[in-house]
Amino acid sequence: MTASPKSALKHILETAGIDPARADEIRIEGQDPILPTRFLMGSAGAAALGAVGLAAADLWRLRGNSGQEVSIDTRRGAAALRTTHYLQVPAYSSAMFSSALSGFHQTRDGGWIQLHCEFPHFQDGVRDVLGISDDDDASAAVANWSGPELEEALAARGLPALVMRDNLAWASHPQGAAVAGLPLMEITRIGDAPPQPLAQGAQPLSGIRALDLTRVIAGPMTGRTLAEHGADVLRISAPHLPSLEQLVIESGHGKRNAEIDLRTKEGCDTLRRLAAGADVFSQSYRPGSLAARGFGPEDLAALRPGIVYVSLSAWSHAGPWASRRGYDSLVQCATGIAHEQGTHRGGAMPRHMPRHLPGQALDYLAGYLGAFGAMVALERRAREGGSWLVRLSLAQTAHWLKSLRRIDAPEGLELSIEDVADLIMRSDTAWGRVTHLGPVLQMSATPPRWARPAAPLGTHDATWLA
Repeated sequence: MTASPKSALKHILETAGIDPARADEIRIEGQDPILPTRFLMGSAGAAALGAVGLAAADLWRLRGNSGQEVSIDTRRGAAALRTTHYLQVPAYSSAMFSSALSGFHQTRDGGWIQLHCEFPHFQDGVRDVLGISDDDDASAAVANWSGPELEEALAARGLPALVMRDNLAWASHPQGAAVAGLPLMEITRIGDAPPQPLAQGAQPLSGIRALDLTRVIAGPMTGRTLAEHGADVLRISAPHLPSLEQLVIESGHGKRNAEIDLRTKEGCDTLRRLAAGADVFSQSYRPGSLAARGFGPEDLAALRPGIVYVSLSAWSHAGPWASRRGYDSLVQCATGIAHEQGTHRGGAMPRHMPRHLPGQALDYLAGYLGAFGAMVALERRAREGGSWLVRLSLAQTAHWLKSLRRIDAPEGLELSIEDVADLIMRSDTAWGRVTHLGPVLQMSATPPRWARPAAPLGTHDATWLA
């Protein structure tokens, strides 16, 4: 089991086909525990962002510039896995997620099931299956079901909910076995194209155009990370899809935002035109969803030779759950993380009570790794040509996090906004003056930054900057 941030970074590099000894080029300081968890969130975050820094520095050198110092510490790494904790928006005083249905409920067989009802159509569907009109009746209604029965009934309706499994149950589940056979991530060549050298610019990704067709946290973090290293990131949303506005703010730093309805021919034509001028196409819809509309990896490699296609899913492209909806908290629930996190909690709470990590670690880690993979592919495109596919998932990320060793962490640990005051910045936005965590990775020549503040969905035209 990996024991340090540097060894975790070495594993990431090795998975990407990079000499793991290059981890020594990144300075990583500090150690866990930073947060109240036995999982190495600080080390994992520092390793993922260290990989991003290494790839960004390589692109900077590839433009003809000298090398630079790249550093991060475990405090910054841990904070980067829970940036929503530090977001303060004048227009919002309520909790980020407030659905009374969401969370863990005990089932008839004594187990637990997690309901994920952050969007209205999920709430309506769960109420219908449970036969309730008042959300306060949810726990009593769930208690009439066995866990597996309710899980399948909700899955049949396309509703995100999962029985909590321990590590052994997940390992013996067909989906767990499928994910166990996959690497942390894949960076593969999927088509031919001539080398495409990088032009001069002020940042490692200056001149790079990235389409961001993602929602919620993980996928948007890939785009946000590309933006902070200089890419022109155009986020594409659709007017009929629900969103959580606080997450739009937190994941939108540095991006422009346009709306396209892919249910229409006009919308598909517009996206095709944008993709033809893009360098990176990042998407986090369920496997096959965009391919059915003609926007799969091979489709875009034919349309735009040299494209870097980043595909991020919940459960991976393999196994019986490949097409299921999934979110960070649900993946924690299924893969044994929530069970282990709850089992080892001290104090008055029952030791079997499920509990999530103190932050959406899987979302953020996968998002940063997606950006890392995109940068590695862009360097390979510049040197040898080709179109590239970067593929990863929350479940694969969970397996990697679980591969790291465990530590004893005091229950009272916290990383408050006061503890990261030196990392906080304020931006003037359409929502007012927003307080939020700034980029945490340190680079001596090209410090990460966002060229523009977050903006509401649909603010900009669906065009590339000149």
